[in-house]
Amino acid sequence: METTTTLPLVALLALAATPSFAQTELPYDWSFTANAGLFTDYRFRGVSQTNRKPAFQGGFDFSHKLGFYVGNWNSNVDSGLYNGGNLEMDFYGGYKGTINEFSYDAGLLYYYYPGSGTIPGSFKIDNAELYAAGGWGPFTLKYSYAFTDFFGVDDSKGAYYVDGTVTYPVTKEFSLVGHLGYQGGLKNNARITELDGNVRNSITDWKLGATYDLKGWTLGAAYIDTNRSFTLGTAATQNREIGNSTLVLSVSKSF
Repeated sequence: METTTTLPLVALLALAATPSFAQTELPYDWSFTANAGLFTDYRFRGVSQTNRKPAFQGGFDFSHKLGFYVGNWNSNVDSGLYNGGNLEMDFYGGYKGTINEFSYDAGLLYYYYPGSGTIPGSFKIDNAELYAAGGWGPFTLKYSYAFTDFFGVDDSKGAYYVDGTVTYPVTKEFSLVGHLGYQGGLKNNARITELDGNVRNSITDWKLGATYDLKGWTLGAAYIDTNRSFTLGTAATQNREIGNSTLVLSVSKSF
């Protein structure tokens, strides 16, 4: 996680011109929402997925008033990191609700990368996780468990991720965000080989940031870092780290 990238003006104008998908009420107590955003980097659990370059992301959700939901989320990714795949498509479904002031959420998430494994000698990358989360006030704690090989790496089932997030509203528009995550259970080729040659079976990431609601547009800035020094994908050919500190800027909107 370095020098930041400025959001291109043409991309912001394109996002502003995107048709509005206002929240829509559907039959049988279902509703539809959508979201889209531009980010100076796509960091997944502290690690750059775009070779430290900008990402355009977006998705949609169908939710039922009883608490059931299904959805899809997408982002561009580094094709060198994903064996020929340059798009991440996440599909998920679950159930969430509240009991007094306590919120809960549990479900299944599948990560799909079209085109991965097309490079000769490479393997197909995907991943499936079960997750469960609980929240109280500004605090949220979540546990994710990979019941498939971790992102396609042979014999790597059982990887897990535990993370906590605090979102503190300072004003109606301005909020501070803190995040701490731990990716454990990495084994075999899913382990992390650092630039100094040390092999690790875990990685810790953290984030300190802020968001501002500007008439429905969410502006964000976050400092992100990890405790590992390593490189993969296209970054490896350029001798660039993908887990070192960075400042990620963003603009997004929910419809």
